[in-house]
Amino acid sequence: MTLSKRTFLGYGAAAGLSLSLPSWAQGKPMFDTLNMFVPAAPGGGWDGTARAIERAAKAAGLVGNMPFENVGGAGGMVGLPRFVNQRKGQGNTLMVGGSVMVGAGIANKSPVTIKNVTPIARLTEEAGVIVVPASGKIKTWKELEAAIKTNPKAVSVAGGSAGGTDHLILGMLIKALGADPRQAAYVAFAGGGPANAAIIGGQVVAGISGYSEFEEQIKAGRMVALAVSGKSRIPGVNVPTLLELGVRVSESNWRGIFAAPGITDAQRNQLIDFATRLVASPAWAKELDTNKWSSAFLTERPFERDLAKDIADKEVLMKELGLA
Repeated sequence: MTLSKRTFLGYGAAAGLSLSLPSWAQGKPMFDTLNMFVPAAPGGGWDGTARAIERAAKAAGLVGNMPFENVGGAGGMVGLPRFVNQRKGQGNTLMVGGSVMVGAGIANKSPVTIKNVTPIARLTEEAGVIVVPASGKIKTWKELEAAIKTNPKAVSVAGGSAGGTDHLILGMLIKALGADPRQAAYVAFAGGGPANAAIIGGQVVAGISGYSEFEEQIKAGRMVALAVSGKSRIPGVNVPTLLELGVRVSESNWRGIFAAPGITDAQRNQLIDFATRLVASPAWAKELDTNKWSSAFLTERPFERDLAKDIADKEVLMKELGLA
């Protein structure tokens, strides 16, 4: 049987063997400095994921410093070209991205897309939650469903960037309820903060985003969670799935990390080792629990194949929904 370096190290540690380990395993961080690029404004899902990575990586002793750069706009399509052009060949830099970036690249017909970076690892998966402001006229799922069926154009819904997961969920929802998804009154926001303000302030009828982005407002009673978009309920959250409510829609938002183009195999392998050890740490398990994220860890060739399939599937879906 042939063992990879990562598997061999894991077996050796479990057996208590004295192995010749790299210096970072003996107390020195894997990276003295690991740069983190976030193609979104502070406060949103990608920024939250990046901050969680920083906390867990430092707690696990994997990094010394982790400087951040945030460049928001258009579901990552503003920051992505900057990352690709300015960070080429840099093996000590990571970018957070995910399914939103896949849809945004298609919707914006961007010449630079997620295909232009180096996949390192898929980390998490998070179901979307559909909310309404507590002060709004609509209080229940049946009321929201009836409003969408009657006139989708009159039901304004706040979410992340155009073409992203939130937008797709709304389009799929409208189609499943028998209306035209091209009539969706979707209001895109570049960050979680502005979307929250619009929902609470009654500027929109409803909102869609990852549960972690709305959790504080839901618990404070300023938003009412009506449904979640995953295949099953979020652990510890008493909100039904759309499937339970009789709506055949299931969609989740995955997030992961990517390296710049032009890095060497050795640099790529080191970043994959970083991701592998990060997700195995107790600190990362705590972040998953705190943020109500599901682990969706996948790396190397399986991640690349899964990403290619996601891009192909979204291209078809977005054309069907009139979003591309």
